[in-house]
Amino acid sequence: MARAPAGRREDRVVVILGLEHVQLAMPPGGEALAIAFYDGLLGIAHVPKPAHLLARGGCWFESDAVKLHLGVEEPFTPARKAHPALLVDDLDLVVDRLASGGHRATEAERFGETRHCYCEDPFGNRLELIESR
Repeated sequence: MARAPAGRREDRVVVILGLEHVQLAMPPGGEALAIAFYDGLLGIAHVPKPAHLLARGGCWFESDAVKLHLGVEEPFTPARKAHPALLVDDLDLVVDRLASGGHRATEAERFGETRHCYCEDPFGNRLELIESR
């Protein structure tokens, strides 16, 4: 992609290059539940937060494709409408894995041939899982 030529700052075009990460809220003390869900069930690796952020609580989960951070919020209110949509290669496998961990997924109306479902993390945050085929 070509960059806009240098010129007056207000004349330049803004270009969004990508999405670096998504952050969801969690209640204080929920780190173990978050790790069991995001790393254990969804397979997004738990990674250490930078040392200067540890005192804030929360957890980070990252893979080559996804960076999802959970930050402590008080008072906590789960995101019930706004949500990240995660691409998965096998929706049935993910739904089965969630069920084995006590989490229900609800299949949603298809978009053409695309299958997707919704579930909640242990804190009530909504997630969408979309099968990528």
